[in-house]
Amino acid sequence: MGKVILTADSTCDLTEELRKRYNVSGYTPLHIVLGEKIYEDGVNITPPDIYKNFEATGVLPKTAAVNVGEYIDFFKPFVDAGDSVVHINLGSSLSSAYQNALAAAAQLKNVYPIDSCNLSTGSGHLVMEAGKLIAEGLPANEVSEKIKAMTGKVHASFVIDKLDYLRAGGRCSTLAMLGANVLRIKPSIYVNNKDGSMTVGKKYRGKLDNVLIKYVDEQLAAYKNIRTDKIFVTHAGIGDDHVKVVYDYLRSKNIFDEIFITTASCTISSHCGPGTLGILFMTE
Repeated sequence: MGKVILTADSTCDLTEELRKRYNVSGYTPLHIVLGEKIYEDGVNITPPDIYKNFEATGVLPKTAAVNVGEYIDFFKPFVDAGDSVVHINLGSSLSSAYQNALAAAAQLKNVYPIDSCNLSTGSGHLVMEAGKLIAEGLPANEVSEKIKAMTGKVHASFVIDKLDYLRAGGRCSTLAMLGANVLRIKPSIYVNNKDGSMTVGKKYRGKLDNVLIKYVDEQLAAYKNIRTDKIFVTHAGIGDDHVKVVYDYLRSKNIFDEIFITTASCTISSHCGPGTLGILFMTE
């Protein structure tokens, strides 16, 4: 009897240590398009490369999903070896990756793509949960069904320090960006865990560290049944001092068994830009 193999899109943003801990056998990198060059997220391009290019040109990269053929090429060696595959995709409202993975799975056997309905370590939570279930010996179809039932229990949000990237991406006007920067307004972005779409939430105002503490407090107070086993602090191009403020504050609250700090992938970073930080957790 073959093994159950766990894989994911590169956008799950798990560290190498967590990838090894939960036996993730591989990532499928989304594509980053800069000018006439196409890169693979996290393979031959990193977020600092994107920031450097934006500073020089004012142009954001475009992102592209893994295509059907690439998914087939990725899954086929596992299937040919007699194994089954559980694959966690970036949310279907954010990318065609899930639909492409489904199309690839239809041409193979025993491949189970899952729409995470999330992004970054929101998807990462589900990868870890799948790893636990596989380690318990559950077959791929049961792992798939249990993970699909968890998508609505993952809560992901971010605070954005400056709106330059949102303006460049057409998500806010230049006037709104300038006004927000002058007034030190820092919007929060929430992920809808029903489909992965993103919406603007509360707009905070003030110094970044103060905003981050208030944001953390409000997020934790919004749910009465938060799982205490783990939480992610995921960031894009923000200073280590700001990350430490949030990490130390979460640690002082003595709620979570493990607090993981991770860096957002190129796909996520190119939309929000540097100065972005979020906490991502699950509820029971």
